[in-house]
Amino acid sequence: MNEPKTVPVDRPQMQKVVVPQERAVPTERTVETAATPAGLSVVRSFLLAKSSGRYADGAFASLMVVCALSVFAIVLLIVFVLISKSMPSIHQFGWRFFETRTWDPVSGQFGALPFIYGTVVSSLLAVLIAVPLALAVSIFLLDICPRFLRGPISFLTELLAAIPSVVYGLWGVFVLVPIIRDQVGPVLEKYLGWTGFFAEPNFGVSMFSAGVILAIMIFPVISSISRDVMRAVPVNQREAVLALGATRWEMLRIGVLRNSRMGIVGSVILGLGRALGETMAVTMVIGNHPDILKNLLAPGYTLASVIANEFTEATGDLYLSALIEIGLALFLVTIVVNAIARLLVWAVMRGNTARAH
Repeated sequence: MNEPKTVPVDRPQMQKVVVPQERAVPTERTVETAATPAGLSVVRSFLLAKSSGRYADGAFASLMVVCALSVFAIVLLIVFVLISKSMPSIHQFGWRFFETRTWDPVSGQFGALPFIYGTVVSSLLAVLIAVPLALAVSIFLLDICPRFLRGPISFLTELLAAIPSVVYGLWGVFVLVPIIRDQVGPVLEKYLGWTGFFAEPNFGVSMFSAGVILAIMIFPVISSISRDVMRAVPVNQREAVLALGATRWEMLRIGVLRNSRMGIVGSVILGLGRALGETMAVTMVIGNHPDILKNLLAPGYTLASVIANEFTEATGDLYLSALIEIGLALFLVTIVVNAIARLLVWAVMRGNTARAH
């Protein structure tokens, strides 16, 4: 059989039509994306390129740096003024200024030893009175106080720190001084007179009165910082001590006070710095007599009080320079005491944070 033959049919050939494509125009976003720095997202780069507050941010940062540096500038300026104004007294007396007991503006003899003695004794007396009371209040508020009393007692404690010193001084003159003169002083003389610290004469205005008024003023500072430091002690340490069969007092002594002792010492030193520089309240109750006596019921004088009382009466350049040198000594002592306190508190907080992690 003959096979059918296939007749080829001419088909129209398909021609490829090239459609011209529009040339891509790089948009602003494409350009910004291509120019994106390494490590920054597209959105962040766009905001940095388009933000109109770039110069404002720089100006704000510069202003903050200037404000921070101004603190150092102020401190350095104070030190410079105190040193430059006290140079006549420094050249005239040297170290003898801090070793001499004589303070006689008429004859031009100036010695700061009675004022140093009064400042140290009144401040240490205030610390001895305030520390036990502040620690007792702090422990009571943390572990013993009922919840409904915790807020009012904390508020009243912090309120004591906000009372102006002149108000404390007025309260001391009209309330504290008569109590010490008529009631507390005779009792102290009767039972502790053999020590020599409490003897006649007792006028009410005395070193002891200054110590009591300072103790009331530094009590809120010590109590507040001690409470924060003791609160930072981990709870598991308290629970571990109680789990071993300890009583509440043993738990507080071993688990809380022992671990927060450095912070408590820092709060005490901070309160001491406050007591060293207190002026108005102390001036009103201490008696302002430049002498060194063992009797705490006798009048005394402090560095801050002599500046407040005699600065406006200083007539000669040497007299004025001696008062400014007293201010320089008080300024340096206060800075050192506060720096030590801050360092101790920082060490405690840092140690607790490290143990927690």
